[in-house]
Amino acid sequence: MPAPFHPRRRLLLSATLSALLLGACGKQSNDPQSQANRVYRVGTDAAYAPMEMVSADKQITGFDIDLLRAIAAKGGFEVEFVNTPFESIFNSLAQNDRDVLISSITITDKRRQMVDFSEPYFEARQMIVTTQENQHIHNAQDLIPLKIGVQSATTGDFMAQKLLGGSNPAIRRFESMPMALAELASGGVDAVIGDETVVRHFLHNNQVGDARKALRLLSDDGFEKEYYGIAVRKGEQELLEKINRGLAAVKADGTYDKLKVKYFGS
Repeated sequence: MPAPFHPRRRLLLSATLSALLLGACGKQSNDPQSQANRVYRVGTDAAYAPMEMVSADKQITGFDIDLLRAIAAKGGFEVEFVNTPFESIFNSLAQNDRDVLISSITITDKRRQMVDFSEPYFEARQMIVTTQENQHIHNAQDLIPLKIGVQSATTGDFMAQKLLGGSNPAIRRFESMPMALAELASGGVDAVIGDETVVRHFLHNNQVGDARKALRLLSDDGFEKEYYGIAVRKGEQELLEKINRGLAAVKADGTYDKLKVKYFGS
């Protein structure tokens, strides 16, 4: 779904920060045996295809999911994935309901106050989606007098706030990017701002038949590149080192590149 602006794919930062700092002190075991056998619960918002999604047989899948499974295999730990709405994903980590987060989470300075991030694992950027009938839209500045759809609390949301102001009612927030894009197709908003991989995936699979309403993708040089990271609670250095070791290993042995081809093509 967050800056740099992220997932991407998430607000209430000050409240979450306090909860995370408190949560770091609770439910931690110093027993090496229990740590060795531990299965880490991973929070992900599986509504952000192709990064994280729910398959036809109700399994959580996607690039992030396969990547973290490969990282865990290389890093010597086990994971289980729990579908978690992005709006509450940081709180779930703070309350010890999740141990790890991977959900196209853009690394930002504000988020670094709440969590510790792995090394970056993916480079992305925000894109503008509009319709063929909106030929007057060429860049982000053209969106200022218009209605903008975003996934709530993502970096698309942050970018819209920078353009229009945080409380501007012209920013229409949705629970998922497909919902925002469906609203664009129906004419409820003039444009959507979202992560490039997600909007490209939607355009590839959900083109609208009416030529006037057909969706088109625009870039803006003012949109900075974003880097996704895997998040853990502050101070979880041992776990973070396992993740970084595993990430380096899957990049070195070609697994990472194979996953990129699988989900994004050559």
